[in-house]
Amino acid sequence: MTVQNGARFGERLAKAVSRYGTLCVGIDPHPGLLAEWGLTDDPDGLDRFAMSCVEALAGHVAVVKPQSAFFERHGSAGIVVLERVLMALAESPTLTLLDAKRGDIGSTMDGYADAYLTIGAPLAADALTLSPYLGFGSLAPALDAAVDAGRGAFVLARTSNPEGEEVQLAERAGRSVAQAVVDAAGARNAEVSPLGDVGVVIGATHDHGLDLSRLNGAVLAPGLGAQGAGPADIRARFAAVSGIVLPAAARSVLSAGPDPLDVRAAAERLRDDLT
Repeated sequence: MTVQNGARFGERLAKAVSRYGTLCVGIDPHPGLLAEWGLTDDPDGLDRFAMSCVEALAGHVAVVKPQSAFFERHGSAGIVVLERVLMALAESPTLTLLDAKRGDIGSTMDGYADAYLTIGAPLAADALTLSPYLGFGSLAPALDAAVDAGRGAFVLARTSNPEGEEVQLAERAGRSVAQAVVDAAGARNAEVSPLGDVGVVIGATHDHGLDLSRLNGAVLAPGLGAQGAGPADIRARFAAVSGIVLPAAARSVLSAGPDPLDVRAAAERLRDDLT
């Protein structure tokens, strides 16, 4: 197994969190935020927004999470900006978690792994969000590629959107689909120390009802700040996690812009509140 920088993702994440705290800040350049910053909704405005976020956050938070959709909506020029963001952050101690929610089967999943997770991938991030709803086993090419390259993955388990309940809370053999996802991630992380490379995504805006005691991985917990969850909610809802919880916020931090120093200050305040 070839591991990037001689360390697995779980090891690198634990080190980054120890240094910078648990906050994960999203880079979400949607049209409303571009307008708030006085920027045009085009590739030029996207580039100025995204690179200002890099300037503000690199080396000040543990994890930054670019939302791929808001780059993709600008076509090939937007993907170029996303590449710039990922490359710039790769030169810093802040880890990148690309929020692309990919999921497919067979050779198509191999293609996604080549795009995001293999050594030399053109859109390489430290970790990638994945959707397991074609079966957790269908993610094996991506999960194997991530581990081989020293990267990680965060698999959707119990999301905060109401529409997710009909699938995620459906039961089979006495457990919910969401719990089955958590258990499968935990199996991938078994006997890995100090932290496995496969995390799960669980919304922070509601009680999730999941047993996380055997996950041995990280939980990405979106919903902090503008979506309504606070530090106390994080502590209460994820007290039993056998790993790291990464509360994720975007608008509540990015709305402080466009000055990168103001964005950084907002991130540091929220990071310190979590601590």
